[in-house]
Amino acid sequence: MTVADAARVADAASGLTGVPVSPGRVVGVVVTMPAPVPEPDSARLPEDADVELSVTQVLAAVTAVQEDLTARSARAEGTAAEVLAVTAAMAADPALARDAVGRVQEGRTAPARAVWEAGSDAASRLEAVGGLLGERARDVRDVRDRIVAALLGLPVPGVPDPGSPFVLVADDLAPADTAQLDPERVLAVVTRGGGPTSHTAILARALGIPAVVAVDGALDLRDGETVLVDGAAGTVGRDPSAAAVAAVASGRRERRTFDGAGRTADGRRVELLANVASGEDARAAAAAGAEGVGLFRTEFCFLGRAVEPGVDEQVEAYRAVLAAFGGRKVVVRTLDAGADKPLPFVTAESEPNPALGVRGLRTSRRHPEVLDRQLDAIARAAAAEDADVWVMAPMIATPDEADAFVELCATHGLDRAGVMIEVPSAALGARWALARATFASIGTNDLTQYTMAADREVSDLARLATAWQPAVLALVGAACSGAALNDRPIGVCGEAAADPVLAPVLVGLGVTSLSMTPVALADVAAVLAATSSELCEELAFLALQQPTAEAARAAVRARLPVLDELGL
Repeated sequence: MTVADAARVADAASGLTGVPVSPGRVVGVVVTMPAPVPEPDSARLPEDADVELSVTQVLAAVTAVQEDLTARSARAEGTAAEVLAVTAAMAADPALARDAVGRVQEGRTAPARAVWEAGSDAASRLEAVGGLLGERARDVRDVRDRIVAALLGLPVPGVPDPGSPFVLVADDLAPADTAQLDPERVLAVVTRGGGPTSHTAILARALGIPAVVAVDGALDLRDGETVLVDGAAGTVGRDPSAAAVAAVASGRRERRTFDGAGRTADGRRVELLANVASGEDARAAAAAGAEGVGLFRTEFCFLGRAVEPGVDEQVEAYRAVLAAFGGRKVVVRTLDAGADKPLPFVTAESEPNPALGVRGLRTSRRHPEVLDRQLDAIARAAAAEDADVWVMAPMIATPDEADAFVELCATHGLDRAGVMIEVPSAALGARWALARATFASIGTNDLTQYTMAADREVSDLARLATAWQPAVLALVGAACSGAALNDRPIGVCGEAAADPVLAPVLVGLGVTSLSMTPVALADVAAVLAATSSELCEELAFLALQQPTAEAARAAVRARLPVLDELGL
C-alpha cells in the first residue's frame, strides 16, 4: 500500500461516506449553502390595498426571474445551458403565474404568499406523480423561491461566494444552482441528496469538480472546518491528518490532454467521443480532442417552447454541430421528449407514470409529423456539411420499433440509423434489433433506472442507481453480444462512459466507443492506454461476479493500480 493509500484509508475511517460521482481529491474549507428563502407569513392584503397593483407585482417578478434565467442560459454551455433553459421554461409556465394571480384576486392573498402557495402546490402535484416528472418538483420550488425573493427584495438564492476557494456542502442543489458552479471557486461538492446520475453529479463531472453525493451526515459539516473530499472513493474526511493533506498535495492531478485516438495498451481501438447539445458545445469538444460526437442532444432547440421549431431553424442548429466535426462521426439523437422533458406539442399534459409513459420515439405515434420534419432537417444539415452523420432513436423497446425507425430514416436518405438501448427489453433483444439497425448506443442512466427500479434523483436510492450494479453490467454485456452477432458497433453514451474506473469494464464487455463530457476524455484515455484489452475482459468478468455495485467497483479498483498513479 502506498503512502497515499494509507492516508486515504486512515482518514476515510474517521469521515463520512457517500456515492462517488466525480473523481479527484482535494482539501478545502467547508462553506454551506445559505438557508433557503423563508416561507412568507400567511398575510392577506389590507382592505385598502390595490389588488391590481399586487397582481402587477407578481407578474413583474415572474417576468424578471424568467428573463434572468434565460440570460444565464444564453451565457452557459452544454448541459448547464440545457438545465437553465428548462428552469427558465418553468418560470414562464403560465399555470404558476395564473394560480398566484388568482389567489391575489380571489383570496386577497399578499403577492409573496400567493406565489409561495401556488409553487408549493405545483411541486406537491409533481411529487405525487412521481418518477422522472417528480424530479421537477425541485425545479418548481427553486423558481418559487426566486420569485418570492424578487418580491421581498431578498438576495437571489444561489451558491455563496466567500471570496476564496471552498468545498460546497448542501442538502441538495437546485439544477439552476448546479449549472452555475465555478470550478475556480468550488473545489468540491458534497450533498446529502442526489445520486450518480442526478443533475449535481452530471454537471460536477462536466466541470471537473470532485463530488460525493448521498452523504449521510453531510449536514453535520460546519462552515470553516477543513475536509478532504475524495470523489473517486466517495469519502469526506473531517479534520484530515497532515499526512493526508500532504498526500493530496503531492498527488495533485496533472492537467492531462487527449491525443484524439482512444486505444488500450495493446492497441485495441476504442472511439472516445463527446456528448454535446449545441454548436458551442461541439467546438469545445473538438478542441478537447474528441474523435467525434457520440450523442448530440437535439432537444436543446425544442426546450422552453410552446411550438415546435421550424425545419429551417433546426437545420441551422444541426449544421452548427456538424461543422465542428467535418469528416468525423456525429451521432444525432432524435427528440427525447416526455417524462422530465415535457413539450406541449408532443406530450400529454398529464400521465399516471411519465417515466413509463409516452417519451422518446413513442411520441411519434401520435405526432409522426414532428419526427418526420426533424429527420428532414437532419438530412438537409447532413447534405450541407461533410460530417459522417449517424441517427438514433431514444426509447426503443422492440425490434419492430427499430425496423420502423430504420425504414423511416431511409426515406430521408439517412442510411446510418441506430437505436438507443435504455430499457432491459432492448438490451436482451439487441440481436434482433441490430439485424436491421446499423449501430446501438447504450444510455446507462435510463438503463440503470429501469433495471433497478430506482429514481436517479432520490438520494435514498443512490446506491442502487449506479451502472456498477452487476445486473446493469450484465445487460450491457447482453447488448454487446447482440451487436457482435450482427457485427455492429455499440457504444455507451450515458454517464458511465465518463467514469475512468468503469471504462475498462465496459470495453471488456464489448463496447466499441465511449461518449462523455469532454472534460473526462483525457482521464478515460489515460486509463485505457495503461490497460490491455485482455485485462479489460478480466475486469469485466470480475465485476460481473460481484454481488453488489460497491463490491464490483472495489474489486476493479484493486486490479488497476494505475488509478492511483493518475490520481483518480
